[in-house]
Amino acid sequence: MTELQRPQPKPGVMDIAAYVPGKSAAPAGVAKVHKLSSNESPLGPSPKAIEAVRDVAAKLEFYPDGASTRLREAIAEAHGLNPANILCSNGSDEVLGLLALTYLQPGDEAIFTEHGFLVYRIYTQAASAVPVAVKETDETADVDAILAAVTEKTRIVFLANPNNPTGTYIPFDEVRRLHAGLPKHVILVLDAAYAEYVRRNDYESGMELVSSSHNVVMTRTFSKIHGLGGARIGWIYAPAEIIDALNRVRGPFNVNAAAIEAGVAAMKDRAHVEAALAHNDKWLAWLTQELTALGLRVTPSVGNFVLVHFADGERHSAAAADEYLTQRGYILRRVAGYGFPNALRMTIGTEEANRGVVAALVEFLKT
Repeated sequence: MTELQRPQPKPGVMDIAAYVPGKSAAPAGVAKVHKLSSNESPLGPSPKAIEAVRDVAAKLEFYPDGASTRLREAIAEAHGLNPANILCSNGSDEVLGLLALTYLQPGDEAIFTEHGFLVYRIYTQAASAVPVAVKETDETADVDAILAAVTEKTRIVFLANPNNPTGTYIPFDEVRRLHAGLPKHVILVLDAAYAEYVRRNDYESGMELVSSSHNVVMTRTFSKIHGLGGARIGWIYAPAEIIDALNRVRGPFNVNAAAIEAGVAAMKDRAHVEAALAHNDKWLAWLTQELTALGLRVTPSVGNFVLVHFADGERHSAAAADEYLTQRGYILRRVAGYGFPNALRMTIGTEEANRGVVAALVEFLKT
């Protein structure tokens, strides 16, 4: 037996493509930077959440409530849920990873769509399970394709609805049809990170389906509409048995004290949420119209971002556009890792940022 010279990760770990966040900096000399690469809120957090963090700053020697009781109760009150069916986490990313850790064994399969959130693949591989990417139709999840991919090894189906980076969604009758077609031991994970932005009569985030099922969970985040990406707060609404299992494997103090108090304040500040919605409604429509008028294809989005497709060839490619915009302080997101080598994802920003990107692209397309 050959003696190893250094510690080795378990098989498969080094095959994982590490998640790369959107860039946040422009070249030296750029006067002002507009970061539009991470779907952050242009309105920032609620002033009440900021004040709550200030209040807890003098008490940081104390461990937080390991059960995030106040935060779970605030979420439950806002949405009409039972707090016992809520688990809070260090961003929704953490609870997605906990689901994979808890329910996937080596050789099991987890399904997600081809342009779905990259962490689904990462967490599946980290659990030594098999990631199964399913083709989409018109950059939208295809229920029939997902069901056709289900095998006796399937244990989890991840569905981002709306999806990132496309911004597309499927109506809830399609979600119910997907659930009805799954074996009862397969968990349907409804990742509703962008649910608050959706203004469609045929959309639901999944709460009722979770309440009436044993194998459906819904994950949410404070990073988007609440403007608390830096606080890292997520949560899951799930059947009692799944909450019990996740509580056994999560870290004992996985949500810090400042995040708990910021989340409680943010959840109660409905006026701030409504302001963020109004801003997004206005500028999502405006950007879609203006970018389309430039001859660029924009995937119809119901989120707080748009996926903008550029022409083939080097002159007006996404890479060239990204370089041009970055030099002017507009930081968008390259999405080649999501299967879109010639597109950029742009967060809905401030009025100044939105108008500035469009003006810069007008000049770019003239070059």
